[in-house]
Amino acid sequence: MIEHYALIKHLHITAATLSILFFLLRAWWSVREVPMLQARWVKIAPHIIDTLLLTLGLVLMVMLSLWPHQHPWLAAKLIALLAYIGLGTVAIKRGRTPRVRAVAALAAVATFVYMLGAAILHSPLSWLT
Repeated sequence: MIEHYALIKHLHITAATLSILFFLLRAWWSVREVPMLQARWVKIAPHIIDTLLLTLGLVLMVMLSLWPHQHPWLAAKLIALLAYIGLGTVAIKRGRTPRVRAVAALAAVATFVYMLGAAILHSPLSWLT
């Protein structure tokens, strides 16, 4: 399986890129209250992309024997993922006003940037290292 590491990592990065780009589009639609946000494919696509992203991340974790209790950067990234998901739900559907949704979207993007830094730098301090 290690012989497929480069492919799996590339697919994980591609899924992460698609996830954040589609999140940004949906957050913009949510803040602007664009009806397209209610289209069936718009509601289904993020689940497919994010399931692929999470699955590939888990495969990489197992393949490389990287466990959150042994690697603080990975634990921090997973905790940040939970925050990102929570903020994302407020940004897309749970925020009562466009302003609340916009603030949640900005916080979600900042959380994503933190996760990116933790992954690249292998540090729970992310970009602050």
